[in-house]
Amino acid sequence: MPFVHVSITRDGTSLAQKRQLVREITDTLERVLGKQPDLTHIVIAEVDTDDWGHGGELVTERRAREAAGR
Repeated sequence: MPFVHVSITRDGTSLAQKRQLVREITDTLERVLGKQPDLTHIVIAEVDTDDWGHGGELVTERRAREAAGR
């Protein structure tokens, strides 16, 4: 029973995009590993950018800095 946990920042991912992500991950597990789709579980966790760090800083601050530098 495959269990896949996908963490993404909460910044406007649509229901249609999540649906596609779940479908394509499921299809890949079936195609590559022969896993049954009805036994495949996928969790999408959305994390606020204030709660996600990258390169030593919060994603919120990093994005603001990068936007200001444009």
